[in-house]
Amino acid sequence: MYCIVQAGSVLELGRHIVQPTSDKGSWGEFVQTFSQNIKHPLALLLAQIVTIIFAARLFGWVCKKIGQPSVVGEIIAGIVLGPSLLGMYFPHVSHALFPIESLGNLQLLSQIGLILFMFTIGMELDTKVLKNKAHDAVVISHASIIIPFGLGMGLAYYIYTTFAPMGVKFSSFAMFLGVAMSITAFPVLARIIQERNIHKTKLGTIVITCAAADDITGWVLLASIIAIVKAGSFVSSIHTILLALAYVFLMIKVVRPFLRRVGDLHSTKESLNKSIVGLFFIVIILSSYATEVIGIHALFGAFMAGAIMPDNPKFRNAFTEKVEDIALVLLLPLFFVYTGLRTEIGLINDVYLWKITGLIILVAISGKFFGSALAAKFVGQNWRDSLTIGVLMNTRGLMELIVLNIGYDLGVLNPQIFTMMIIMALITTFITGPLLSLINKIFKPDKEEYQQAMSNFSKYKVLISFGNADRGKSLLRLANSLVKKLNGNAQITAMHLSSSNEMKPYNIEDYENEVFAPIIEESKNLNQKVLTLFKPSNNIDDDIAELANKGDYDLLLIGVGQSIYEGSLLGKILGFTTKIINPDRLINQMTGKESLFENSPFDERTRTIISNATIPVGIFVDKSFVKADSVFIPILDKNDVFLIRYAQKLINNSGAQISVIDVNNQLNKFTEIKELIRNIEQIAPSHISVYPYSFMDSNFLKQQDLMLISIDCWKKAIDNKRPWLTKIPSTLILNAKI
Repeated sequence: MYCIVQAGSVLELGRHIVQPTSDKGSWGEFVQTFSQNIKHPLALLLAQIVTIIFAARLFGWVCKKIGQPSVVGEIIAGIVLGPSLLGMYFPHVSHALFPIESLGNLQLLSQIGLILFMFTIGMELDTKVLKNKAHDAVVISHASIIIPFGLGMGLAYYIYTTFAPMGVKFSSFAMFLGVAMSITAFPVLARIIQERNIHKTKLGTIVITCAAADDITGWVLLASIIAIVKAGSFVSSIHTILLALAYVFLMIKVVRPFLRRVGDLHSTKESLNKSIVGLFFIVIILSSYATEVIGIHALFGAFMAGAIMPDNPKFRNAFTEKVEDIALVLLLPLFFVYTGLRTEIGLINDVYLWKITGLIILVAISGKFFGSALAAKFVGQNWRDSLTIGVLMNTRGLMELIVLNIGYDLGVLNPQIFTMMIIMALITTFITGPLLSLINKIFKPDKEEYQQAMSNFSKYKVLISFGNADRGKSLLRLANSLVKKLNGNAQITAMHLSSSNEMKPYNIEDYENEVFAPIIEESKNLNQKVLTLFKPSNNIDDDIAELANKGDYDLLLIGVGQSIYEGSLLGKILGFTTKIINPDRLINQMTGKESLFENSPFDERTRTIISNATIPVGIFVDKSFVKADSVFIPILDKNDVFLIRYAQKLINNSGAQISVIDVNNQLNKFTEIKELIRNIEQIAPSHISVYPYSFMDSNFLKQQDLMLISIDCWKKAIDNKRPWLTKIPSTLILNAKI
C-alpha cells in the first residue's frame, strides 16, 4: 500500500494540488481543526441532544421523587436550558451550545417528536368509552370546554391592546386564548388517575371520558382556529374546513377499515414485521402531510392517524412500544427545550406584568377547575368527587405547550404572553398532585369504607408484592404456609405495581387480568382466598412500602432483586441499570450513615423498601419453593428471637418440622429464645429440634424446604462467606419489626 501511494504521487504532477500552509504549527492546526469540528452542525446537534436528554431525565426524575408528573420536570429542564437561566447567567455557554442558527434543526426534530407523540395520544384514546358515555360526563366535558373558552375570550378583550402582536385580529387572538384555557392534558391526567388507583371507579371513568372528549373537541377547535387564522376570516376558511371534513371522512370510512384488517392479521410482536411497521409509519406521515397541506397543522393528522388505528389492544401495545421509546425519550425532550429557548421569564420584569400573569393563572384555574367542579356537582356528584374532577381537568401539561407553540409560530402570541402562558401551564400542572392530596385529607372516607377497614383490623394480614408470575406464585405458597389454618382470621393480598409510563388507558384491564391469572389459579390449587391489588406507579419502590404501611399489614413479602446496582443514579435518570452509586445512598454517605463502598446483599430496590416500611418485611430468595415441611433457622445472636415466632406459625398452620441451628454455640445464653422453644416443645414436641452448627452439612441442607434467617445474620453470613450459603434451599430473610 505504501508503494502504491508513492507511485501514485507521481500522478499528481500538473493537477495543481494545493498544499495547506500554516504558521501555527502542528498543535495550532489541530486546535483549529478541533474547534471547527465542534462547531459543525451535526456535532452541535448531537451535543444538544445529549445535553437535552440528560437534563430532561434528571429534572423529570427529581419531580417524580417529589410526587410530580415527570412532564413538569421536563418542562422546567427546557426553561433552565433557555435564556431564562442558562442564557442569563452563562450567556457564553448558552450561545456556544444553542446558537441561533442551529435552532432550525432542533425545531424540525422536535416537530417529528411531536408528530409521533400525538400519534400515541390518538392511540391511547378509547373511542368505545366515548360512544356510550354517561350523561354526567357529557355535561362536565362540555362545561369544561365552554366556560374556560368564554373566560379566555373575556381575558383577550382585557389584554388585546397591550399584548396582541401588531396585525393580529382580535378574533384570532381571542380564540387562541380561549382554546389555550380549554385544553386538558389527557396523558398526564390518565397517568395520575392510574397512579392513584381510581381508574376502575365511577369517578375515574367519568374523568377519563371527560378528558377524552375534551381532547377531541379541543383539537377540532384548534384545527378550525388555525384554518381561520391562516385564511384571514371565517368565510375564506370554509374551503379549508371542507377539505378537512373530507380528510376526516376518508380516514374513518376508507383508511380505518383497511388498517383494521391489517391489524387483525398482525397483532403480535412476532407478526409485526418491518414491512407492516413501515406501512403504518407511511399512514402516519401521509396523514400528517395531508393536514399540514390542508392548513390545519400536521399534529392533527398524527392525532387522527392514532385515533383510527385498530382497536386490538395487543396490536396497539406492540406498535406503541416501537414508537414511544424514540418519541418520548429522544425526540420529545427536544420540544421542551425548544419551548424553553423561546421562554424568557426575564421579559416579565415589572409588577404590572406579574399581575397580568397572575390574572391569566386565575382565569385558567377558574375556567377549568370551578367550571368542571360546579358542573359535576350540578349533575349529582358529591363535593369530594366534584372537586377531584375539577382538579384533574385543570391539568394542562404538554398539551398546553403544543397549543402555545402553534400560536407563537402563527404570530398570534408575542414572546411576553407566550412566557406568561408557559408559567400558567407549569403552575396548573404542578398543583394537581398537592390539591388532590388536600381534598383526600379534608374529605374523610365514608362509613362503609371505615367499617370495612375495622372488620379487617383483627386479621393477620399478609401482603405479597411480585413482579413476575412465577415469583408471585412462590410468594403465595409461602404466605399460605403461614396462615393456612387461620381460616377467616387471615387475609392474603397479592399486589403488582407497574410503571405508569408503560400503562395505557385502553389496556389496563387486560394487563391486570393477564398479570393476576396465574396467581388466582394458584390460589385455587391451594384453596386459599386471595385479594388482588394492581396499581400503576410513578415510584414503585416507595409505593410498595407506602401501601404496606397504610394497609396495616402484619407482614410484607417481596422477592429479592437480581442486581445490587439496580436503581442507580444514571439508571434512574436515563432508564437503564448501571454500576453508579444510588442518589439515596449518596445522601446517606454524605451524612455518614453508610460508607461509600459498603457491600450489601440486597439490590437498591430491596434496600429502599426495607428502610421505608414500618412493618415486618420478608425478602424471599426463591429456589423452586413448593412447601414448607422442613424448615431450619440459623441462630447467631439473641436478637433472632422473633424468628421462633414465625417458626411457630409454620408449625401451627403447615405442620412444619423446625430445626434450630445454634451457629455460635451460645444458645444456652439466649434465655428468651430457649423459653419460646420450650413452649413449642410442650405443645408440639415432635415439631422442633435444636442442633449444633456442625449438624448443618450438605445432606442436611438437601432435605430442607426453607431457611428462615434474620437480615443481620444474613449480612454476617455474607460477610463471613459461610460455605453453606451456596447450598441453601429457598430462603426467607426477615427483619425484626414485629
